[in-house]
Amino acid sequence: LTPTLSLEGRGGTRAMGQSLTRKLLEAHLVSGKTVAGEEIGLRVDQALLTDTNGTMAFLQFEAMGFPRVRPARVVAYIDHNVYQVDSRNSDDHRYLQTASSRYGAWFSKPGNGICHQVHFESFSIPGQFVLGTDSHTPLCGSTGMLAIGAGGLDVAVAMGGGPYHVVMPRVTSVWLTGRLRPWVSAKDVIMELLRRYTVRGGSGRIFEYGGPGAAMLSLPQRATICNMGAELGATTSVFFTKMPMATADAIWIATSTASKTGSFPRKIRELIVSPSTNSLTMY
Repeated sequence: LTPTLSLEGRGGTRAMGQSLTRKLLEAHLVSGKTVAGEEIGLRVDQALLTDTNGTMAFLQFEAMGFPRVRPARVVAYIDHNVYQVDSRNSDDHRYLQTASSRYGAWFSKPGNGICHQVHFESFSIPGQFVLGTDSHTPLCGSTGMLAIGAGGLDVAVAMGGGPYHVVMPRVTSVWLTGRLRPWVSAKDVIMELLRRYTVRGGSGRIFEYGGPGAAMLSLPQRATICNMGAELGATTSVFFTKMPMATADAIWIATSTASKTGSFPRKIRELIVSPSTNSLTMY
């Protein structure tokens, strides 16, 4: 089955003065110029850690000697290494829990869900930049975030308030038209892009989705497309969130964005606040 949605890839370097990608990058730019191929430094708003290379990232952060994490939101997730055959995974998990408490990060216990999905549902804020140790961090681009997966040391530096340095990617605009036929899913859209570009074709690129067809996609469908942008090798993917969408999706984004003002994110049943560190644990 193939989608009725028509994909019009506009690859190469474009004048991106009005694009969401350019606005997101320039809003977080602290060094360099947003010219394809030039190294740039980006200010990080949120950091996402997993129990794989996130453990090493926290150790590296500790070695830097900072008293607390600097971004407004840092979340450590226990979601990858949950199979217990000896004490090593549980030792890592206990370390991440205590380090989160000490340095002011959020801690997501085993069973809460996979990091990029939970972060997308609970912490995504359009316009912010999240840097994660998980390759599928770009899923959050479906809400209009700049969301990039990186190595542990890059994330550790960001936790200390340092910028994320990357070679300025080229931007590929994917213009969607039409709508999906019955029995065709959003996964077919990204599979078509993989057919055209292969698993190497997205390297050094940001894929920005727009057009009337994009307005026909629900938020979970956009999340599927952005999530599998990692399989293209893309730096990240992003949807323009001001496009028309289902009422439920619009309400969801408004609810999530309300976390800026201190209201608690969704899907968190209980929050325990440590009086000494003000760290938060997700149950």
